Amino acid sequence: MHSRTVNGDSRPSFWPHVREFAVPLSMIESATARRATGDWAGACAAARVDVDLNLRSVADTHGRELASRVRTDLRHLAPDLLRWHMPRIAPDGLLRPGLTMSLARYHAAERSGGNALHLVARTPPAWADAGQRISLALWGGTGPRTAPGPHPHPRPDRRFRLDLHRHLWDARRTDELRIRSGADQPPADGRTAAHQDLRQAHGCAVDRWAAEAEILLRADGRVGAAVAVRLGARHRLVLELAPEAAAGAASGLRIRTAPARGGAAELPVLPDAAVWVLPDLALLRAGLVEADRLHPLVTSALVPGHPPDVPPRVPDGRATPRLVPCRGAQHRIGLVNGTLVPFDHDPAEIRREELLAALTGTPLPCLQVIDEAHRRPECLVDVRARLDHGDTAGALAAVEELLGPEALLRDGALRDELETAALRRVRHGLFRAGLAGLGAGPVSRSGPRRRQPRRATTP
Repeated sequence: MHSRTVNGDSRPSFWPHVREFAVPLSMIESATARRATGDWAGACAAARVDVDLNLRSVADTHGRELASRVRTDLRHLAPDLLRWHMPRIAPDGLLRPGLTMSLARYHAAERSGGNALHLVARTPPAWADAGQRISLALWGGTGPRTAPGPHPHPRPDRRFRLDLHRHLWDARRTDELRIRSGADQPPADGRTAAHQDLRQAHGCAVDRWAAEAEILLRADGRVGAAVAVRLGARHRLVLELAPEAAAGAASGLRIRTAPARGGAAELPVLPDAAVWVLPDLALLRAGLVEADRLHPLVTSALVPGHPPDVPPRVPDGRATPRLVPCRGAQHRIGLVNGTLVPFDHDPAEIRREELLAALTGTPLPCLQVIDEAHRRPECLVDVRARLDHGDTAGALAAVEELLGPEALLRDGALRDELETAALRRVRHGLFRAGLAGLGAGPVSRSGPRRRQPRRATTP
């Protein structure tokens, strides 16, 4: 599914939907509170991040100094912020599956051959993506596997590397987001038609490419002055930095199209986080999101001085009965003793109507509304979105708010969604335990996942 994006280009625009469902406020609050007390493992658990490393083993294998550096980074890791900035895919903005991306690189004399040890974040393959969980591990290219179970791509991806963008996960460096995203200055008009086309038609952060290319070349110790940019499966560019680009000026950047095959294979690749305009910045500029709806660390960087407003809580619908037209009158239905019931019909009448419905008759409108709420409620779209993004607690809270905590779900779309989510979590557990391979998983899906039209959240 493709639509017009916040930048006016043809890339999929799922970011408003992602910002609504992918990282709920409850996760941010819980992870932040635990991180503030120094409980980095608890913060990871709150943000659904699995830790597949043991610092004691790291110290034994790589030395105490390197283990101390890893521990320090973990203490300042904001796992909810990492989830906020993880690469995502269309159409629903789910985490890019089967990805390994470097968060930090460590060099030590003990490392054979001078190879760096990487702190990496991983996502499971698509068939095991239930819960949208992320895992942390160490990767060094050699030695025993550091994460349980197989992974389709254990090596860090050259395109997706946050070791050069630590402000996207390190709480100590979030202030850098404003400069690195280009939010400190309005978008320039560009000196060439190519620059303007890349900015407006593709949503590229072309004004930052020269500076980001310098950072990449310096970090990798490259002598050359050319960097590859991947815009799509068959669309690659080569950036050539002229001497006047030493200060990161876009005017000193020459852009040319790479040959169809092998033209840029040996060049360093500009990280994906540097290629595109920061989604939150684009949403703010387009007026598609309020600053207080962003992650607090993102808001403080992009909108300095913005008051830390607390998003308004959704009113508790349990206290207000719902009105239903029934037999020429306005009747009420609401929660009593944890279940959704009609208020204006006595128990004997309800039993008669339920028996009539069992005999293929037409029940009371009040009972029809209650039955529809159990099978296909109005909140089904939001429940499905929360389940897709791993927010099982939020999905169940929405169901309980509508039907009550004691409700017994009836056959229908809502029950199907919850059962499917439970089965997929089992599949993820098998992957984590190494009991399922890298293919379609122990139980293949019975076709593509159903998608219902969601609310108009995309531009």
